[in-house]
Amino acid sequence: METLIAYFENIPSAHRSALLVGGITFFWLLEGAVPLFRFNYKKWRHALPNFFFTLTTIIINFALAFLLLKTADFTAVNDFGLINWLPEMPLWLYVLVGLLFLDLIGAYLAHLVEHKVKPLWMVHLVHHTDHNVDTTTANRHHPLESLIRFTFTLIGVFLVGTPIGIVMLYQSLSLVLSQFNHANIKLPKKVDRALSWIIVSPDMHKVHHHYVLPYTDSNYGNIFSIWDRLFGTYMQFDRDAIVYGVDTFPDEVENASIKGLLKQPFHKYRKPTTMQLDK
Repeated sequence: METLIAYFENIPSAHRSALLVGGITFFWLLEGAVPLFRFNYKKWRHALPNFFFTLTTIIINFALAFLLLKTADFTAVNDFGLINWLPEMPLWLYVLVGLLFLDLIGAYLAHLVEHKVKPLWMVHLVHHTDHNVDTTTANRHHPLESLIRFTFTLIGVFLVGTPIGIVMLYQSLSLVLSQFNHANIKLPKKVDRALSWIIVSPDMHKVHHHYVLPYTDSNYGNIFSIWDRLFGTYMQFDRDAIVYGVDTFPDEVENASIKGLLKQPFHKYRKPTTMQLDK
């Protein structure tokens, strides 16, 4: 564990790039072998706007990375943050607790707030208006959302008190798990259900991309599924009946246009439709 954390403390940029490109490549190929849905689309054309937003996310995170380093260094020097105030624990548990709480604040809470605050939902909408969710959708975030997500991660690092090695490990896991749970792959249902007790599985996250409420407002997690189960936001839905997109923004042409997506947060808010659930 010490070796692992030491590696992530100084992880080269080339290795982080390899995780991004390697993950997309691996899941892209897997989607061709065991697809959940056989989309009627040109895969590269669909991927282009998603790759554009992946690039803007990389630029923003790279430009602001020094803030994560400074904050992590501050918590280490001042022995500040939740995991530094807990009783002494084995290193593996220290790392796990750090990852869990970074995931809570940087992913789950950020995601929940984006769905509950109308202006933030309009920013997050770019991610949800993909009508063909696949592994490239994972990083389809408007630049404003990249700033919002970074801010929550920064707050998480400060409050949790995680050293930079755990921060970099968290970001790497977050990247790969997001590619995994967005991937258009069909795992055996029992395998997917078993995974969903620990991590956010593909079937679990796909429910979140269903086009109407209340399913859109569920399954906010990114790495660990514990937070959705703990806070009552976990939902199940037949994966074969899932329809991607958002019912109030159905224009597939605009939703596939970089220019249209960049302007999307500035549209007038439209109240989503709620599906009537069987009692």
